[in-house]
Order: sequence, then structure tokens, then C-alpha cells
Amino acid sequence: MNYLFIVAHPDDEVLGAGATIHKLISKGNEVAVAIMSGHAAARANASETLFEDEAEAMTIIGVDKVYHADFPNIKMNIVPHLELVQFIESCIKDFQAEALVTHHPSDTNIDHQETAKAVNAACRLFQRMDGVPKLKRLLYMEVPSSTEWNLNTANSHFAPNTFVEIGENGINIKCAALKAYKGVIRPFPHPRSEKAIEGLAAYRGVQSGRKYAEAFECVFQAE
Repeated sequence: MNYLFIVAHPDDEVLGAGATIHKLISKGNEVAVAIMSGHAAARANASETLFEDEAEAMTIIGVDKVYHADFPNIKMNIVPHLELVQFIESCIKDFQAEALVTHHPSDTNIDHQETAKAVNAACRLFQRMDGVPKLKRLLYMEVPSSTEWNLNTANSHFAPNTFVEIGENGINIKCAALKAYKGVIRPFPHPRSEKAIEGLAAYRGVQSGRKYAEAFECVFQAE
């Protein structure tokens, strides 16, 4: 199956699903990543070698195909929605994506929210255009230090119902890829510390009866 992971920023793909991406590829699936804000210019402690960092991280998790947009970081809410949707649609068409994975729409990060909304609109492309595969899966992932900070009780919260066992090897690969992004790994108890990332994977594993897992919310599934 062709999986397209659509993320707001470089490193979101690893934080949310790095081990799952590696596992999908190892099992013969095709995986591409689309990054909406490639420069992440407003990020604190932004790496001066971000593109090189990204390339190294993608190599570690096994991704060869990456699409880049240059929408403004932490300002995606002022970009016309149609522009976001059209970029994602172009990636879906080019990659012939059958499964889409993106942020939860209620993440606290505004770019995550706008990306998720645009994916929700773009996922219907097969109904409007010939030559695009029918959508088989749409998943939301959790990104530490964003997904759990959805404090607005009026919004729906991330509700995992799909768990991918990643094992200790998956944790090691995920952390190695995160370390490629300079400045992303923080000291414990930050949610992006190695200990916290392992702890979340252990919790999701316990929750699903598996040895370490990454969790997703499946919102569309069709055979």
C-alpha cells in the first residue's frame, strides 16, 4: 500500500510515527512524507542544518520520497485553505497515495490543526479526479508536546484505536532519527526526551497488549 504522511514540520513525522514508517517500509509498503513548512523559521533553537538533519532522519527510517512546501511556520492559519489543500492533493496524485496519516485536528499547534483540516479536504480527491486511487485509510497520529496539550474541552481529544507494535528496535530507530534533528531531543521530563518517548511507547504497548507501540486514531477504513 502507498502511505503518505502529511506533517506540518520537519521532525513531526518521526515524533508521531517514525517507528511505524520504518516498519511499513520493511514490510514492503511504499511510504512518502509531505512537509508543509519546510524551513520552520519560527522554531526555537532551529538547526542551521535543518535540511541535512531531515535527510539523515529520513535515511534512518527508510524514506526516499519527500515533498516540500514552504508555508509559513506557526502562521498556516493565515494561508488560504485552498492553497494547503491543493499542495496535499498534488502529493496524493503524484504518489498515488492510498493511505493518509496526519496530525490530530485538535493538536495545540496551529500548523498541525491547519494541516489536518487540509488533509481532511484533500482525502476526497479520488471522488473528483480520475486516475487517483480510492482512499483506503485515514489515520491521525499523536505528536508529543502538542497532541496531549489539547486543553480545550470543547474539542474532541486524540482517541487511539489503532496500535502498531514497534518493539525495542523501533524505539531505537525512532530515537536515532530524532537525534538527527539537532535540538529536538530535550532533557527529561520534557515530552520529547528519550525517556518520555520510550515511556509513551511502553504505555501504548501496555494499552494494546504489545511490546512498545505507536498509537493512531483511525477515522476512515475501506477495503
